[in-house]
Amino acid sequence: MTESSGLTHVDETGAARMVDVSGKDVTVRSAVAAGVVRSTTEVLDLIRTNGLAKGDALGVARIAGIMAAKRTPDLVPLCHPIAIHGVVIDLEPQESTVDIRAAVRTADRTGVEMEALTSVLAAGLALIDMIKAVDPAARIDAVRVLRKDGGKTGTWIRPADDGRQP
Repeated sequence: MTESSGLTHVDETGAARMVDVSGKDVTVRSAVAAGVVRSTTEVLDLIRTNGLAKGDALGVARIAGIMAAKRTPDLVPLCHPIAIHGVVIDLEPQESTVDIRAAVRTADRTGVEMEALTSVLAAGLALIDMIKAVDPAARIDAVRVLRKDGGKTGTWIRPADDGRQP
């Protein structure tokens, strides 16, 4: 299990390791991830009208997502600490869901897919914290990378139907 097998975070004995990226070029890199918080139409009405007792759920979730991108290496053990140059969190309330989308950018030696995923999850967790009193059954679903750009591998876009359950 080595880089030649596609598993870059394990050495030849199978032990976890942090990948050495010092030889990679600094390039502009970006990633977009998405997910959804599922709740009820009544709760989504409260979110849209700012009627939750805790306040502005979407604002809190947006800030949580931005903060999470910057703290990803503190949460994901083998993730490199890198300079984050931009984070955009889009939250779109639907009938009984909130669609979450995080776009993260850097100019560094490694990508920001983990930062984008962590942003989506933190925004979703913040939303659940804001609504748990009125919907303890709320959940986060379908967290995934939609796109990554930059580095040696260039652009990758998730296929429309990749054969996996949403």
